[in-house]
Amino acid sequence: MAEIKPFRAVRYGEQAGALDALVAPPYDVLSPEEREQYASRSPHNVVHLTLPDDEVEAGGLWRDWRGDGTLVDEDEPGYWWLSQDYVGPDGVARTREGLVASLRAEPYEERVVLPHEQTHRGPKEGRLRLLRAVRAQLEPLFFLYEGEPPVRRPDRAPDLETEGVQVWRLPPNGIAEAFAGRQLLIADGHHRYETALAFHEETGTPESAYLLAVLVSLDDPGLMIFPTHRVLREITRPDPTHDDIDVALHDLERQPRGRASGVLYAGDRRITMLSGDEGQLDVELTDELSRGGISYTPSLDEAVTRVERGEAEGALLVRPAGIDDVFTRAREGRLMPQKSTYFYPKLVSGLLFLETAP
Repeated sequence: MAEIKPFRAVRYGEQAGALDALVAPPYDVLSPEEREQYASRSPHNVVHLTLPDDEVEAGGLWRDWRGDGTLVDEDEPGYWWLSQDYVGPDGVARTREGLVASLRAEPYEERVVLPHEQTHRGPKEGRLRLLRAVRAQLEPLFFLYEGEPPVRRPDRAPDLETEGVQVWRLPPNGIAEAFAGRQLLIADGHHRYETALAFHEETGTPESAYLLAVLVSLDDPGLMIFPTHRVLREITRPDPTHDDIDVALHDLERQPRGRASGVLYAGDRRITMLSGDEGQLDVELTDELSRGGISYTPSLDEAVTRVERGEAEGALLVRPAGIDDVFTRAREGRLMPQKSTYFYPKLVSGLLFLETAP
């Protein structure tokens, strides 16, 4: 069902400088201050493209870099293998691995690529303006699939390496066929996926139907979902059930997984264990609590600290969604609220690019 193919990657040439100074996290996780920090590393850092001051200028920069050798083409189309070492928010060291390929973007109704989160118009409008100007996929999207990967990490030195990430070129044999009968779940990149669909509808060119994808098996031992806690500016105030946050969080882990549960932290000795309906997600308890103003953080300490500083009246502390549950819910066509899942680490931007329209 899923159509993937090898691609002729665009990547940084040697004259661009050290790769460590050129890569960055994805556009949607960088604060303005962090963006400036990465931009100051090099005039060729990828944030000058992914987070430009002006989309038209980014398009000109892309063409300039293509012309002066800052960005170069691979000699032949191919696949790539990506390995990413990380220490999760839980303090555990892991390695997540996946296949880098060109993926044909299909409308959701075809049931080839499944979404699991709701999207919003604003981010898509900005990404579409950028895609029109640059006419290239600047950042990879993250997808999941069931079953064993069709290839493994090559037993040799990587072709690209930076900040815990290693990338190897792969021969194309047999890989596309292995995905012909599989559905894919968008793990990260819903807004960019829908932007790619809109861009292809505009241009109608064969190249614009494809996007840059990292495909990770559900069986990969390094694949983890971490919780995204809700920080609530104004809340309704249920009666406290606990006066110790550690005890409350311990009790939360013991709650049945088939029913929503969460801990509302509203300050010292104002801690409430919450319970929802069968089949409801922990994060969906937010609707019953919030009276306006929601922000998100994967850090439990940050959520609690923001309440203690008086920046918010409460924080809803939740458990991570199960990976199999996310896939099942997506197959049923039930979307989760925004920021229901937190796949960590984020993919690195700037390793490989895909030109999608002449």
